[in-house]
Amino acid sequence: MGTCGSSAAKARHAAYVAEQASARAATQAIASPMVRAIPPAVLALMQQDHDADELEEQLVACAVQAEQLGNARYFRDRPPTRQECAEVVEQDRCGKPVTRAMQLGKQKHVLVLQCAEEVLKQLWPAPFSIEQRYRYYPHARMIETISREKEAQLIAGGCTDELRGTIKPDIVLHGDRDLLKSALTLDFKFPCPDSNEPQWTRYGRNSPYANQTQRDIYEQALGGRALLISPRRGMRASGQ
Repeated sequence: MGTCGSSAAKARHAAYVAEQASARAATQAIASPMVRAIPPAVLALMQQDHDADELEEQLVACAVQAEQLGNARYFRDRPPTRQECAEVVEQDRCGKPVTRAMQLGKQKHVLVLQCAEEVLKQLWPAPFSIEQRYRYYPHARMIETISREKEAQLIAGGCTDELRGTIKPDIVLHGDRDLLKSALTLDFKFPCPDSNEPQWTRYGRNSPYANQTQRDIYEQALGGRALLISPRRGMRASGQ
């Protein structure tokens, strides 16, 4: 092959490589938040390329269903108003007021996690944890699980500080059998009223994680990305 032919071939090859790189970048840009967040090694375990997208769609559908069922219990076919969300409906065992928003959020979480568990059994290729409580030691960068029995004992102890510094994500998706590591951490958020933006909770000044968000601590403690899911906004990393 002459010099001209060689140069043309190199130019075609360079153009091809650039085109493929551009296509990969475009695919990554339009990929769903879950696809972008799941480590490649875990994605490879999923049976079909579309499984991650289907998993995201079904988890969002769980949130939508929980939102509708939770609201229907009190408001039939409409969401609560801002005033109704702020209404104090009871007091907790420590004497602190419980608003309608807090009550609805708790009930919707029960519904959504039941739905999510069934979805994950079908579509997630590795172990997962639901509402597992962890104790995190940020200075040592260590984390340990708290058993359900121990958690119940701590809560039964009354209004103590025993749970201070612990974290309890809704769902932790593991990449392998290491249950102290997260491939992806998910939290469901049910804003009340539903026009509010879903937000990660920010820890108060008396917390060992003062001024940081749940997302910050989940990612520090468990590794992996943390995403929130809400009925109207779907799955997202934002909402800090």
